Amino acid sequence: MKIRDPDLGTDAINREHLEAGLPPLETLVTEELRHPHLVWAAWATGLILVALALYLAGQFVVINGVRTGAVLESVFTDPRFWSAAGVGFVAQMIDGALGMAYGISATTFLLSTGASPAVASASVHIAEVFTTGLSGISHVRLGNVNRDLFLRLLVPGIVGATVGVLVVTQVDGEAMKPLISGYLLLMGLYILWRAYHKRKANREKPRHVAKLALFGGFVDAAGGGGWGPVVTTSLVGSGHDPRTTIGSVNFAEFFLTLSTAASFSALITASPWLTVGGLVFGGLFAAPFAAVLCSRIPARALMTIVGLVITFISLYNLHKALS
Repeated sequence: MKIRDPDLGTDAINREHLEAGLPPLETLVTEELRHPHLVWAAWATGLILVALALYLAGQFVVINGVRTGAVLESVFTDPRFWSAAGVGFVAQMIDGALGMAYGISATTFLLSTGASPAVASASVHIAEVFTTGLSGISHVRLGNVNRDLFLRLLVPGIVGATVGVLVVTQVDGEAMKPLISGYLLLMGLYILWRAYHKRKANREKPRHVAKLALFGGFVDAAGGGGWGPVVTTSLVGSGHDPRTTIGSVNFAEFFLTLSTAASFSALITASPWLTVGGLVFGGLFAAPFAAVLCSRIPARALMTIVGLVITFISLYNLHKALS
């Protein structure tokens, strides 16, 4: 089984990622290592993913019976599905090339298509459950998860995410749109700033991890993304061990995403499943294009492009929401 693992080499691309505070590139490896204290959590994650897949398949049969062909035809002829597929493709391509910004990119584009903040964030987090789960298992098997850092991130992150879900679902969607668009505008500007601001190495033990996780979880759920740019880049960009930091943050992200998706499913009345399906479908085809971007376009240039796109689309969404 091939598993993705951060490449900590000193080639030109990785040096550029380090200067910008981005996660290092990932390479395919075949050797599997196990962290003795986190194997049970990886097994639990795998069982949760299997259970979710079986539950969703069962719900599909219960709701639609044996009319699978008719249902698929209605899905693939719906323009909303293909809009979400395009969003998923672009967002996953950005995430694959930069190692972050899937949620921010997807939510920004979904808001521009007319989705409410709650439905946009719910769709993104439900679509991310399986990808973050598989990523977390891979990091545990490779020994990339620091148990202490993982636990320091886990509970505050879930608490922050739960509060974020409550805020975005209990406030009127039209009233939330300017706030969420404003947040995404700031994140676009933040990515631009990170592209040209070199981070100095800091070998001190990470401080205020719980507060960082609390804030990262809140903005991730309420704004549709931000866990990676807020938590991962803050820790990696300040010079802390990239391998265990990325592994710990990614593994914690699965439980954060799972709790966020469950909270949204319980609290929103609109059905996000068509959008979720489009996001997942579009993301399936993004990997080779992300690899081309990563190899052909310098990380700083790519961050500039992504930052500008998110900034201008957020400005458009903000103008539309306030007009």
